[in-house]
Amino acid sequence: MDEKLQFSNRLREAMLAAGYEARAAVIENEFNQRWWGRSISIQSAWGWLNAKAIPSQDKLQVLAEWLKVEPQILRFGEGIAKSVKQYRERWDEKLTHQERETVDAFLQLPAPQRKVVREVILTFAKVYKDDEGTPSS
Repeated sequence: MDEKLQFSNRLREAMLAAGYEARAAVIENEFNQRWWGRSISIQSAWGWLNAKAIPSQDKLQVLAEWLKVEPQILRFGEGIAKSVKQYRERWDEKLTHQERETVDAFLQLPAPQRKVVREVILTFAKVYKDDEGTPSS
């Protein structure tokens, strides 16, 4: 699906969830009340709502604050936020103290040595696919 279409769908959903009609005139009015810069036109608001444009980051933050949603979720969707959260949890919860020390030591190596270590690890990862360490066929 098109990125602009996905954004406009999320914008519509956020507006409805916040109790607003999903109309360009509503966006223009509500946004301009909160925006410190040059006012947006109804055409700009229409473009956001109808998959023609995605607002810049500073405008996106104003929209998110107005609609009480996280800016990254409004811009990129729930899926990305969940994926990032799962990745962080894996690092926070599943690494042992020794593994954290190893990662820290790796990060302290000069770039050429990090490259060698990375290649070794990736080679092992290709050979040993499952958790039991059984070589792949």
